[in-house]
Amino acid sequence: MEVVGYWSPTSEEERGDTLVYMLEHADLETATASWQAFIEDPEWAEVAAASNANGQILGGIEAKYMVATDYSPMQ
Repeated sequence: MEVVGYWSPTSEEERGDTLVYMLEHADLETATASWQAFIEDPEWAEVAAASNANGQILGGIEAKYMVATDYSPMQ
């Protein structure tokens, strides 16, 4: 799992509570395995529990798996 970048939306209604990020994986199988390992990581479970101590901070996850087009500078 490699971080490509993090972004905040520019729209007023999403700016304060939305984080957009892009991760790079070798393929879908690797992505699935990486996410499963992340979810099962005990250290992450502790961080998540501490982050949610005063209420749930994650409203949802929207995942999209993509491939670069032939003409994309990002290959």
